[in-house]
Amino acid sequence: MSRALLDRRALFSSAAAAALLAATGVSAAPPARGGRLRMALSGAARDDTWLRGNGLFMQVARQGVVFDTLTEVAADGTLRGELATGWTSSSDARVWLFDLRQDVKFHDGQAFTAKDVVASAAGFADGVVRAVGDFQVSFTLDQADPRLPMRFAQPEYYIRSAHAPESGVGTGLYQIAHFTPGQRLLATRVADHFKGDSAGWFDEVELTSIPSEPVRGQALGEYLVDAVDLTAAGSVGDLPDITLQPDHRHPTQAVSSDVMQPANISHLRPLDNLRAAERWWFA
Repeated sequence: MSRALLDRRALFSSAAAAALLAATGVSAAPPARGGRLRMALSGAARDDTWLRGNGLFMQVARQGVVFDTLTEVAADGTLRGELATGWTSSSDARVWLFDLRQDVKFHDGQAFTAKDVVASAAGFADGVVRAVGDFQVSFTLDQADPRLPMRFAQPEYYIRSAHAPESGVGTGLYQIAHFTPGQRLLATRVADHFKGDSAGWFDEVELTSIPSEPVRGQALGEYLVDAVDLTAAGSVGDLPDITLQPDHRHPTQAVSSDVMQPANISHLRPLDNLRAAERWWFA
């Protein structure tokens, strides 16, 4: 068996909080908690569910708010564990063993175990997935995949509960307070989350579906929301209190100056690789 790409003992050592903050570019003193992050997003549909629908709205709702994935790509591009603490593979990259966190609960109070990974992964692993005890999962793949840990950081590989897979009950930093498919999600910060004070500084996160890009920009310009996705500067390009990212020529998002961000922002996908709700904070 090869060594894991990340050593779980190093990742979750006594210096874990400082290391996690450093990886995201946040200073050693965590930002103050509070406020509601309001994002207007494209890609929602009236038939979206927690199992179906892969537009930007639901991607952010799942990965950045309600659920977790086995692994996570940090803003600096490094791969680290989220629900997984470490992993090893056979020499041919066909057999993988993932160790799981043992201190995680779903929003309804149920403990997270290997059976939840098996239930979730059955739909996205090309091979046999099985639990090895309560906190280990093995993947025996039909074909070698040396990038499997990186693949499991993608938004479609979120981990849902085996006991209520369609309910929107996750292990993420925020739990659902209200959800109207294709229109709006309001989620509140979980009181006791395994990431502690190293992420998730907003009290609430609100996602609103606005299909029209000009209307999203207008909502941001009128201070009705704090961040939007967009593909052109449009009417917000000259506003002094709006930042276009990654730049004015090829933006993917526009963010109010009231929102603070870590030194490293991931542009792998919009909104800090969909994780704005857990990585950003208010000034």
